[in-house]
Amino acid sequence: MIAFLFVSALIPILQVPPPPPSTQPVVITSYVPQRVYDTRQNGFGDFELMLVDLARADVVFVGEQHDDPNTHRLELALLEGLVRRHVPVVVAMEMFERDVQSALDQYLAGTTTEQQFLAASRPWPRYQTDYRPIIEFAKAHQLPVIASDVPRPIAANVAKNGMGVVDALGPSRGQAARELQCPMSGDYYDRFIEMMGGHPAGDSKAGDPKAGDPKAADTTAADTKAKNDRFYLAQCLKDETMGESVATAFQQYGARRATIVHFNGAFHSDYGEGTAASARRRLPGRRIAVVSVLPIEDIDTLKPDEDDVKLGDYLVYTVKAGA
Repeated sequence: MIAFLFVSALIPILQVPPPPPSTQPVVITSYVPQRVYDTRQNGFGDFELMLVDLARADVVFVGEQHDDPNTHRLELALLEGLVRRHVPVVVAMEMFERDVQSALDQYLAGTTTEQQFLAASRPWPRYQTDYRPIIEFAKAHQLPVIASDVPRPIAANVAKNGMGVVDALGPSRGQAARELQCPMSGDYYDRFIEMMGGHPAGDSKAGDPKAGDPKAADTTAADTKAKNDRFYLAQCLKDETMGESVATAFQQYGARRATIVHFNGAFHSDYGEGTAASARRRLPGRRIAVVSVLPIEDIDTLKPDEDDVKLGDYLVYTVKAGA
């Protein structure tokens, strides 16, 4: 699933007409099955206790599985809970890219229609069901929304041609993070390369006329390594840009003592790495909390394993769609 989420975040969406705006009100189901595990207390708590704690954070990263409906309902519930506690909230989203910020601002201000907004903002394919409720909630409560991600064509170009693409952006250079730290080693790099299938040892395919040729095998392995490393650089560019966007938002709204709530794919913030690490580097001394939402088949019998408890400050388990 993770590989699908990453690749879908890099490959440009085909230019198809945006979905028509919904004329139906946002309907919120009153109950979302969930259990909350506090990794610092090493025990189960509850959603409300988590919100009390998150209300004191400077930044909250919410790592989602993009294709899970209950996850998106819980994301909205999290925002509702913070607003109910009169916490000044700024929403930030991987799902919108920096170059559509003005279209997002205009819609939230009520100066454009939803149809105009969708035509200008390149919404994700499942926008109507997954992210529209968040945008409409933000609009109703006058919450700023930050389009945090690097424009997808830039990330896709880096995945194809390397990080030199960023230096050649010219007037568009501001669409990507100014400072880029992308070490080609460490836990995050290793996890990403493993997700992409690893760096092969160099076996040629059976039946290949060059099978058994060490030079051919070395070339294949080198090409695959170079390709995976470019994909990692594109991933890092996204992390660095989103982290910078979050830090900039915090500085902009700091006088309001706002909590920045950033929604992103879980890989970007799990283990406090990726985007979360990027923001932490830019906001020294600030409290950054990580929430990882984990859809599973049975929340009644779950027991977090040793790896799960390292994912973040809170694990929110919910029932996987169809389970």
